[in-house]
Amino acid sequence: MAVNYICRHCKTSIGSLNTASVTEQQLGFHSLTPEERSDIIAYDSNGDVTVKVVCDYCSEALDSNPDLLLVGNPLQ
Repeated sequence: MAVNYICRHCKTSIGSLNTASVTEQQLGFHSLTPEERSDIIAYDSNGDVTVKVVCDYCSEALDSNPDLLLVGNPLQ
């Protein structure tokens, strides 16, 4: 199982874990609400997991320009 982290805004790959021994509790997924889980985590048919987070570049851009959050895909 691979856990792939991508930026939810610019789709840049941030990192990946390739291990079968990591649990959802170790990743912190257990603390998410069902709505957050469905928004942040996607499961592939081959067992891989994609986690949508915000990269440093997009975080900085959104902090400097909060009005960008009103746009559907502000930093494509």
